[in-house]
Amino acid sequence: MSDWLISIAGTEAGHTLALWLALFAAFLHAVFGALQKGKHDPWLSRGAIDFCYGAMAAPIALFVVPWPEPHMWSIFAGAFVIHLIYKILQAKTYTLGAYTVVYPVVRGTGPLFAVIGAGVIFGEHFTAVQWGGVALLLGGIFGFALYNLKHTVINRATLPLALVFAVCTGLFVAAYTTYDAYGIRATADPFTFLAWFFFIDGLAMPVYAAWRYRRMDAPPALAPLMRRGMLGAFVAYFSFGSIMVATRIDVVGQAAVLRETSTLFAALIGWLVLKESVGPRRLGLMGLIALGAVIVEMGG
Repeated sequence: MSDWLISIAGTEAGHTLALWLALFAAFLHAVFGALQKGKHDPWLSRGAIDFCYGAMAAPIALFVVPWPEPHMWSIFAGAFVIHLIYKILQAKTYTLGAYTVVYPVVRGTGPLFAVIGAGVIFGEHFTAVQWGGVALLLGGIFGFALYNLKHTVINRATLPLALVFAVCTGLFVAAYTTYDAYGIRATADPFTFLAWFFFIDGLAMPVYAAWRYRRMDAPPALAPLMRRGMLGAFVAYFSFGSIMVATRIDVVGQAAVLRETSTLFAALIGWLVLKESVGPRRLGLMGLIALGAVIVEMGG
């Protein structure tokens, strides 16, 4: 599997596969965001998810995939720090602000910085047409944030601070996207990076979540929380794994932008599954996101 993925990197087959992997990651990321924000405390949800995916990755990292090369340990250390800061900022964002407002801001800020970072680190540059597609896509995403901001009544007092944290979180989305793309290209076997990443990344947040859980006046039942954690772990595996493989075999910035159609998928899930009202404004914003993604894909 690893040899085949490496063999199609930079080819038309690799480009096509990366496109579908990025869109698959976008759909799963919309699901993942809702799982973390759900009815449980965001810190507890994140701790449960990280515990589950770290525990599941441990035997694969230790006994299945090839052992990491010596230079990979410093890369894993950097990834651990970047992702830890990202998760702290994300949990703080979700604690302070309404999910429907802050999520589009996080996902809209991330790809803009990621495209710029990919240009600096990997020498990848978008065409003028692709930048036009990025502008349309981001306009739709931020339009969702403004629309939801106008109509939400949840956490109004803390929303300004939540939006600041959301922008900072988006910056770290771009940081981990470009850094992890560098990491997965630095090892001979991409699955070595993925297995060890999940193993190492699952070490920190469960410790804090357990500390927080023990100090709660009315802690939630563990069984539902761990079920959410297990589901989130599987979603994280396929979501993060898909986007990382996409950045390994194709253009980093393009994959990063396509992943942020997650906002479109979140709106579609709300419309088709939860039977939420869409209306002409939200439908138009969904169309902008979709059109922007098509232009980014076709304009390269």
